[in-house]
Amino acid sequence: MKKIVLSSVLCATLVYGADVLPVEKRTFDQSKFIPDISLVLDASYVDRSVKDDEAPHLELPGIAHGLLGEHSHGDSEHATYNAKNGFNLNYAELVLSSSADPFFTVDGVFHFSENGVEIEELYFTSNALGHGTKVKGGKFNSNFGYLNEQHHHAWDFADMPLVYEAFLGMHGINETGAQIQWTAPTPFYLMAGFEVLQGENEQMFGNESVDIEEFTTIEEDKIEGTSAPSLYIGYIKASHDIDNTTLLGGISYAQGDSMIDHSSDHEAPHVFSGDSKLYGADLVVLHAIDSYKSIKWQTEYLQRELDGTQYNLYGTFTSPHINKKQSGLYSQLIYTHNKNWRMGVRYDAILKNDVTADNIDKPQPDGLDKYTAMVEYHTSEFARFRLQYSRDNSMFNEDGQREKIDTLILQANISIGAHAAHSF
Repeated sequence: MKKIVLSSVLCATLVYGADVLPVEKRTFDQSKFIPDISLVLDASYVDRSVKDDEAPHLELPGIAHGLLGEHSHGDSEHATYNAKNGFNLNYAELVLSSSADPFFTVDGVFHFSENGVEIEELYFTSNALGHGTKVKGGKFNSNFGYLNEQHHHAWDFADMPLVYEAFLGMHGINETGAQIQWTAPTPFYLMAGFEVLQGENEQMFGNESVDIEEFTTIEEDKIEGTSAPSLYIGYIKASHDIDNTTLLGGISYAQGDSMIDHSSDHEAPHVFSGDSKLYGADLVVLHAIDSYKSIKWQTEYLQRELDGTQYNLYGTFTSPHINKKQSGLYSQLIYTHNKNWRMGVRYDAILKNDVTADNIDKPQPDGLDKYTAMVEYHTSEFARFRLQYSRDNSMFNEDGQREKIDTLILQANISIGAHAAHSF
């Protein structure tokens, strides 16, 4: 009872004492640390030339499947942005950001969708080490390449470039781990960074063991994973201004273990276990014509290699040694006419798709490309409406026939609250 009374007296003293104590004598001012809060709504209307029940069964041969529409993966359901014909409520994104104290800031990004709620990012950042050094820890988008760090609502198009989504999935490299960056004391911007990440990306990496007991009927039979963290990323980025033109370029490298689980697939279930390497090069050129008018060219090249064993869990079980050497790029041009109107075009292509099984070539189709054009209108900095058309020549159906997919998207992106400016 005494503890309750003492606690009550202490709380009352803290609450009412704060009003009496002069501001200049207080040791902590909470008002400086109230987080910025914003909410981003993204919705779209989609008209796609393939039916919703057909889209999840399309594949990019030798590289990925399930890139379109809604599909199951293990015990969970996944849906890409703009997944269905008709109306889509893609997400509501809640963003919190604040200084924790003079040494740390904390940022959180929470995704609400019809499939549930997830923590997209939640991390702390500190510049306390000085000497141009910044550290970050938590769950965050990797700084690999140029586009990967950006959130969907900051993209110039309604969907991710083909090579990014094919190699890394719709979320890119979004992992739990630690990051350190160093900005050099040079006349131009020069930054080097290194990241150690858990390695859970389902499209290219992964380290968890996969249970295959239902296929082999052997009790507790599994394909053993590796210990985490298992993904390591390094990059160098540089920027330079020439009159009204800014150039930003970078090179990136990622290496990690791979455990790609497709044991839940209805057709040809399998699991890949091995090692993965990913190389990236990016270049952005932004030319400012006047205060509002500008032209921006952006391109990225990605190359990956997967080497390991594929366990085919159907028919007569086989486990061939698989090697994949694949590459692709996207290149886009965006013209900003004024503070209201923007328009742009993008070209995507898979340039290389070499696959071998036990050193025997497995020929893959060529001509895997995609063309996209968009125009958008901004009523203000908080609201954007985009009309986008694309022709995708990269997808094949279950019969091995190419499906040329035409997609028209009308997208609305509206935000409220305080939201930090997007980085260049």
